[in-house]
Amino acid sequence: MAPSEPKPLSPLDKDQLQGLNSIREFLKVRTSYDVLPLSFRLIVLDTELLIKKSLSILIQNSIVSAPLWDSRTARFAGILTSTDFINVIQYYCQFPDEMSKLDQFRLNSLRDIEKAIGAVPIETVSVHPSKPLFEACLRMLKTRARRIPLVDVDSETNKEMVVSVITQYRILKFIAVNNEHNTVLLKKTVLDIGLGTYSKLATARMSDSVLDVIHLMVDQNISCIPIVDGNNRLLNVFEAVDVIPCIKGGIYEELDASVGEALCKRPDESPGIYTCGENDRMDSIFDTIRKSRVHRLIVVDDDNKLKGIISLSDVLKYVLLSGVEDTSNWS
Repeated sequence: MAPSEPKPLSPLDKDQLQGLNSIREFLKVRTSYDVLPLSFRLIVLDTELLIKKSLSILIQNSIVSAPLWDSRTARFAGILTSTDFINVIQYYCQFPDEMSKLDQFRLNSLRDIEKAIGAVPIETVSVHPSKPLFEACLRMLKTRARRIPLVDVDSETNKEMVVSVITQYRILKFIAVNNEHNTVLLKKTVLDIGLGTYSKLATARMSDSVLDVIHLMVDQNISCIPIVDGNNRLLNVFEAVDVIPCIKGGIYEELDASVGEALCKRPDESPGIYTCGENDRMDSIFDTIRKSRVHRLIVVDDDNKLKGIISLSDVLKYVLLSGVEDTSNWS
């Protein structure tokens, strides 16, 4: 029998494909430099700095991550994130007798802490700022990094220098702002394209301890836990970055406090929780990203009951790889 003719695309599918292809071409002719705002600040931490001091610097400057620099080798040494502090908390739990030494741990001890608790080392990934933005996006997806430092080489000294850091949110906002004529073509719903995670969702209650929720994040290898009531209605979300204010000043004993108490410590500039429904369209998601500082979208039904979670990684992966035949290298 002759092979059957492929089913013709519907107008909706054609528009969706056209929009995605146009966005991908846009990313291939733009560089990571293009994503940077006209004015920005960059805080780089030396690996000789005490972990306790680095925590204070993050809190004082209202940031949740910073590139690391090894002054002995004059090279980029990775990026400090909330995951590193979660590893320190795990170390504290597994080796309570070492508590007195924690205050003396330096950032260059983070790799030793990873080994001690059996954590998978975070890949030290970076990208040259003049490389195509599409390449930076693929590298982020491959390594599951939510942010990637831009590292260049000084033409006079021939030494590495950290230019800035770009995040998934910054990239998606760049797309949303500069490609609105293409994002409006993405009319398929979240349900149609299967965007997000909807099964085996880890949840917690307001009364649960911070430490229990941190253990849950580690066990599930996730960075946020929806907080629900007894009827599975969404109340809030506890994120990995919420750990940072909880251990301000190196007071690890306060991790026994409830999630409800911890969420009260969020800084005033925290972006808040963004929700959507399964019938919301991709163009509306990009509209939300364009207007607001979104870290993820929590999918709820009409009764505000939890249905699923859409991460920015889910959105970026869909934009870059949906319909691409071989995505095995980037899953």
